[in-house]
Amino acid sequence: MSRSEFCGSTVLVTGGAGFIGSNLCHRLLDDGPERIVVVDNLLSADMVNVPDHPAIDFRLGSIADDRVLQQLPQQFDWVFHLATYHGNQSSMHDPLADHANNTLTTLKLFDHLATRQAPRKIIYASAGCTVAQKTFDAAEATTEDDPVSLYLDSPYQISKIVGELYGNYYFTKHKLPFVKARFQNVYGPREILGAGQWRGTPATVWRNVIPTFIWKALCNTALPVENGGIATRDFIYVGDLVEGLIACAHKALPGSVYNLATGVETSIGELAHLINSAAGAPAPVDLRPARTWDRSGKRYGDPTKARTELGFTAATALPEGLRQTVEWTRANRSVIERCITQHRHFLDRKAGL
Repeated sequence: MSRSEFCGSTVLVTGGAGFIGSNLCHRLLDDGPERIVVVDNLLSADMVNVPDHPAIDFRLGSIADDRVLQQLPQQFDWVFHLATYHGNQSSMHDPLADHANNTLTTLKLFDHLATRQAPRKIIYASAGCTVAQKTFDAAEATTEDDPVSLYLDSPYQISKIVGELYGNYYFTKHKLPFVKARFQNVYGPREILGAGQWRGTPATVWRNVIPTFIWKALCNTALPVENGGIATRDFIYVGDLVEGLIACAHKALPGSVYNLATGVETSIGELAHLINSAAGAPAPVDLRPARTWDRSGKRYGDPTKARTELGFTAATALPEGLRQTVEWTRANRSVIERCITQHRHFLDRKAGL
């Protein structure tokens, strides 16, 4: 198959106003789909990310809403299920909200699709942290066949793996052409700090480490580094991740699971140095204790299966990806400031100000 397979097609992207979903929508438009239906409740997203294009059909709401489901087109050629309750810390603060926006959304979408003519492929956004080793010692690259712990670190991790199990069920029972894409730590343009609604903790604003570090570096504010910066992650540029999703749509075998990863392990301490260099602003480091909930301190993914079966390789080296992300952040500073500012009184209250 070629990328032109999307030409003239109808695509569903849940969570399409979010960081990854919006990047996917912009990329899909290059291939000339007839219609991209975007469903997003803007819980952790902002409309500025949604492409202004006649092929975009935006639906405000949750994919778990029966009204939203009933008003969807009868048939989709492709489905990308990216809607999520972002992320670990928010899920620990409100497990019921995580269940409503992760587990229930997945179950209701799959159950709905089982009553329709099946799409060519359904790509589910899962998480590499669900199968990561629980270690701060030297880590081995996580493979697709690694065991899943019965003692996961957060409701987010639980709901992501439960989504895989539901997908497996609908694949075997209803023949839905379901594919699991396990993301590592994705970063890049269109990840807007503070986008969406307040969700109870400062993690509403200070989300993933890269946009947080970049913003703080550009504001000459100390970078919060926990546990001496020894934790490691596999950072994959969002443009590469999107190409991995497209490769899953074109080439993946239904029922399969793939790591979308670089296979490169980077410590948080090294990341702080790289971001300071990319930002041209040597911000100080604020050393903090280790996060008590995070036991998978060192982790990265094995990309071998995706490379062998999908022909997918992450092409963007971390320094170049950081440079592009810093450039985007500078160009979109007013949008980020608007989104952060809407939560300022909550942040001040949490800080006791």
